[in-house]
Amino acid sequence: MDNLVFLGTGDAMGVPRVYCSCETCMEARAGGLNVRLRSSVLIDNGSDFLAIDCGPDWRRQMESLGQRTMRRLLVTHAHFDHIGGLPEWADACRWMGYKGELFAPAEVIPVILRQYPWLDRNIQMIPCDDGIELDGWQIDTWKVNHGKNGYSYAFRLEKEGYKWVYCPDSISLTPQETERMHGLDLLVLGTSFYYEAAELSTRSVYDMTEAADLLRTVQPARAVYTHMSHDVDLRKAYILPENVTLAVTGLRLPLTRSE
Repeated sequence: MDNLVFLGTGDAMGVPRVYCSCETCMEARAGGLNVRLRSSVLIDNGSDFLAIDCGPDWRRQMESLGQRTMRRLLVTHAHFDHIGGLPEWADACRWMGYKGELFAPAEVIPVILRQYPWLDRNIQMIPCDDGIELDGWQIDTWKVNHGKNGYSYAFRLEKEGYKWVYCPDSISLTPQETERMHGLDLLVLGTSFYYEAAELSTRSVYDMTEAADLLRTVQPARAVYTHMSHDVDLRKAYILPENVTLAVTGLRLPLTRSE
């Protein structure tokens, strides 16, 4: 059985923030529940894995798993918190003597290569706009609104009737952008705050109150919130829909329907 594993559940800055002494950051600084590396997940099939996003905490995440090799990766967009670990992955590929496979929408690939022009020596860049199949998963991708930060992409994965979406960076999605989110078994959604008071034009990711409205529209069987800032304290009891879980590092979810 395939399992979804959360390697990181934090926003672009992670938790704790180096400058911050809020209760959440102080609890995280002491090694508590709120420690959050930059958001990334992997699909573990028992013999190999497929990762989604490779932020600057990639090496620490791999060490925590006891993994020495990573051969395949999906990338949602080319912001640093999602690709900052690519140079280390490329170096690992070079030393291990194989070429990694990076799957991303076509317009994302040149942005990555502008930042790291040497990567394609050790990592093959493969467009996936028309869909791909990996480990039996049919994977589709589409562009989503990332607010003031431009755009990101979501991934929809289906295998043996189980359907789920990974969408860590989005806000104010249109009906066209949510069309492939309806009726999922699982929606993994980025929610940086419980409630973000900043003016909408200055924001880039859903808060949890807005996400609740989205869930009422698309009606997944289950949702997991990730990409959380230090505004979110996992020790608190937030008012959330009954089918929502807040992700913690190491959370493992079976990607199969319960009997």
